[in-house]
Amino acid sequence: MEAQCLPAALALVAGGGAGLSPEKRAALGLSLPLLQRDYRFERVWFWGCIQGVRGAYYIAEGFGPDRAAHRRRLYSFNCLDWSLLTPATREMVARTELLTGRFQGDPSFEYNFAEINPEAAELLFDRGKEPVMKEEARLIATIELIDRAVGIVPRGAFVKTPLGSVRENRHFEGLSLVEAKKLRSYFHFTEPVNLKNKTLLEKADLDPSTDFLDSLEHDIPQGSWSVQLEKGGAVVVLRSLLWLGLTFYHVPMTKQYGYIYFGTGEKNLDLPFML
Repeated sequence: MEAQCLPAALALVAGGGAGLSPEKRAALGLSLPLLQRDYRFERVWFWGCIQGVRGAYYIAEGFGPDRAAHRRRLYSFNCLDWSLLTPATREMVARTELLTGRFQGDPSFEYNFAEINPEAAELLFDRGKEPVMKEEARLIATIELIDRAVGIVPRGAFVKTPLGSVRENRHFEGLSLVEAKKLRSYFHFTEPVNLKNKTLLEKADLDPSTDFLDSLEHDIPQGSWSVQLEKGGAVVVLRSLLWLGLTFYHVPMTKQYGYIYFGTGEKNLDLPFML
C-alpha cells in the first residue's frame, strides 16, 4: 500500500480484519516519509505485518524509478525504527520452504532443522552446510515468497518501456466495475513465469506494454482467490486463500489500489483439500 494513502486504504480492507492501532498509524505517518527521504526511495509501500509468538514484524518496501528492479525491504518492531533487510537468496527461499510453525518475533532466533525437519537436516549435512537458520533470514525469504505468489496489481497500472524498465502508467484511471470483478484483470507484480510459456498465437492479442506479467486467472490451485464487492459495491476486494492474510483492494474507475498482509507468515498447505 502506498504510504501516502495508508489511512484511507486501511479503512477499505478493514472488512477482512486487517488493521493497525491508532498509535501504529501515527508512527507510520511519521516514519515512512523519513524512510523515503533517508534511503532516497521514489516510492514507499507499507507491506504489512507478520505476527510472531513474542512480537510482530512491520514491513515496508522501497522502490526506485524502475518498479521491476529489486525492491528494498525494511522491518520494524514499533513502526518508528527501521532495519534494512538483505535481498533474498535462492538458498534462503529453499530453506524457508522446509520450515513450518510460527515466527518467534526474534530476528536472532535460530531454527534447528534436526528438530523440525530431520530429512532436510540430513540433506544439508550432506552438502556440508549447517542445518540451522536464523529467523531474520526466514523473514526475508517469507516476504519474497508472499510477494511472488500473491503480490498483485491491476492490469494497466504499470507499463513496460521499450528499454525494458517498468514505470507507473500515468494514464491509468482504474478498471471498470465489470473488469474489476475478473481475475484476468489482475497481474502478479513479479517476474512472469507462465507468460514465457505461451505460444506466439496466444501472445498475438496481448499488448506488450501492459500485458508483460502473469494474470491471476490460471493460478494453481484454481479457487485460491476470493473476489468480493464491499462498501456497497464501491470497492473490489481480493483475498488470498493460499497466503491467508493477504488482502488486495481496488476502487473501480479510480487509481486507488493496493495490497497488504496481516498474518503469521505461514502458507495454507491444506488449501487443495479445502476446495
